[in-house]
Amino acid sequence: MNQNVIDNETQEKLDAFIKQEEGDSNNYKGLLAIFITLVAVGMSLFHLYAAYSIVPTHQLRVIHVALVLFLVFLSFPVAARFKNKLMFWDVLFAIGSVAIAYYILAGGDDLMDRNTAPNSTDVMVGIALILIILEGVRRTNGMVLVTVTVLFLLYAFFGNYLPAPWTHKGYDLDRLVGYMYMSLEGIYGTAVDVSATLIILFTIFGAFLQFTGAGKFFIDFSFAAMGGKSSGVGRTIVLSSFLMGGPSGSGVATTVTVGSVAAPMLKKVGYEKNAAGGLLAAGGLGAIISPPVLGAAAFLIADFLKISYLDVLLMATIPTILFYLGLFVMVEIDVRKYGMKNIHFPSVESAWQLTKKYWFHFFSLISIVVFMMMGFSPVMSVFWATVVSALSSMLRKDTAIIPWAWFKGKEPILSGLYQSNLVKALSSGSTGVLAIAATCAGAGLIVGTVTLTGLGLKFSSIVIQYAGGSLLLTAIFTALIVWIVGLAVPVTASYIICAVIAAPALINLGVPAFAAHMFIFYYAVLSEVSPPTALSPFAAAAICKGNPYKTTLQTWKYVAPAILVPFMFVLDKSGVSLLLMGSTSALEQADWSQIAWISFTAVIGIICLAGGLQGWFIEKTKVFERVIMVISGVALAYPSTEADLIGFIGFALVLVTQIFTHFKLHPRSSS
Repeated sequence: MNQNVIDNETQEKLDAFIKQEEGDSNNYKGLLAIFITLVAVGMSLFHLYAAYSIVPTHQLRVIHVALVLFLVFLSFPVAARFKNKLMFWDVLFAIGSVAIAYYILAGGDDLMDRNTAPNSTDVMVGIALILIILEGVRRTNGMVLVTVTVLFLLYAFFGNYLPAPWTHKGYDLDRLVGYMYMSLEGIYGTAVDVSATLIILFTIFGAFLQFTGAGKFFIDFSFAAMGGKSSGVGRTIVLSSFLMGGPSGSGVATTVTVGSVAAPMLKKVGYEKNAAGGLLAAGGLGAIISPPVLGAAAFLIADFLKISYLDVLLMATIPTILFYLGLFVMVEIDVRKYGMKNIHFPSVESAWQLTKKYWFHFFSLISIVVFMMMGFSPVMSVFWATVVSALSSMLRKDTAIIPWAWFKGKEPILSGLYQSNLVKALSSGSTGVLAIAATCAGAGLIVGTVTLTGLGLKFSSIVIQYAGGSLLLTAIFTALIVWIVGLAVPVTASYIICAVIAAPALINLGVPAFAAHMFIFYYAVLSEVSPPTALSPFAAAAICKGNPYKTTLQTWKYVAPAILVPFMFVLDKSGVSLLLMGSTSALEQADWSQIAWISFTAVIGIICLAGGLQGWFIEKTKVFERVIMVISGVALAYPSTEADLIGFIGFALVLVTQIFTHFKLHPRSSS
């Protein structure tokens, strides 16, 4: 069932895509590999300790950035030709990162108090830190994000020479450097706070699930539950992407893991190779918007808005259901469209047998939400969920995070523990967060510039002015801005930049802050399917032997129904029903009939769009039917009575013509 059928050349390509998302790190052997593993394990243990005990905020953030930069410089080469070679400058950068952290921590409150008037040593240390962070960002994320960050810093220096409305009073080097690292506003601001608490803990949790076999179980379970008939293959991909994506929060990793098993089946039942890749990538993309572990940007939403992470999960619930519903409808249409052969795929074990054996993996998945509902903070919830995952894995020999043999004394104490899945999970938890954590440190420079110069309010007033005060146009402009920024930088950085420069425009026009931030989050995620950052579609194309650009277009087709969902919750007050009113307290006073109605119109709208974009519904659609279905889908996405009426009439009209066509083509089925 779950044999990996990928040849070596394709595997190398896929590794390259994963490295592009997570950074292309060195692959050391010997003592150096052991040293880096032990530092990564130590970093994970420190953050787990900080979750359980109290480490002062400033200390935690400074130590987090120092550990991240230390590992980045030892793990990521300065250039491809130095891959797997540790150079003296890497060691200098790594030691420099720790030395700067020591300087900041030793300076204590005195250092923080003089942030508006730093002395010459402070300024030199600050400049060194900014340059080290930019180099760390370059090594993990490439030159584009560095260029964007430098442009923001140049704006802080030279913005006073720009014409209105872009101008500001101008800041000299001392003031800018002091603000950036001697306060909790710049580098050590919101983004690093979230990276040091939630993001790293959720990455450790995801690593624990991976190394206890939960990922493999979710794929096997999906195939057993949905497999069997050919139409089940598409559904299997949708379900396994959701189950895998929840804990992983990574689009590329989910696409590759599911695709390596499912690609041959998609080919066998009749999927065209680019469409097969498009479906895999779309399923993987859903990983970033699926509870309980959304992409890293979701933790930033909670911090920016000063709300509970449980509220963010609540807001993501209906849009996630709508996203996967859109994929399910597309998959059902595919069966008719491609005239799929009815092939039976035997399952090694039934879903029930698998559940009886590995039921605890489901509990690991939902335990975070259970702990949050019991009143634990998100940090404590993920801490205890990780503990639960580790302890429950010990119930079976084949999932045990520390081998049973080790406890029986059949393995050497130190080397047995070092080779255990516990050490692998702790090490992977820290190394897996390096690229995102470096992004967060770099993004701190951007956020610091925006707050210092007031760029966010200036930018929002310009957007509103161009849109003539129209909410619809402002939403379209904002979506385009997020999409353009997302073409160049990863989702996390894209969300951070747009949250501070574009969200104020929507909020100024009366959109609730939580809806504006979710709107930006969803478009930051959707920009992942656009070249040059279309890593998931490119990885899927490599698996399915398709054309990367045609696969990207097919991915767009599969996710298109979801593209309109964010507009539904910003264009009209009633649309926030799709976000379950934004918080548990507001939900208690909510009108459930309105939530049900808005959700129902969204469902029909997504079905309309799916049919219109696929060119197939019950039967192949004619041009006028496709046009009506797309118009109806768009109309149903706009929350107003008139638009709903147009949408339902259009849908009913096409439904009637399609049923008529079906009976005409298959007269026997009507008798």
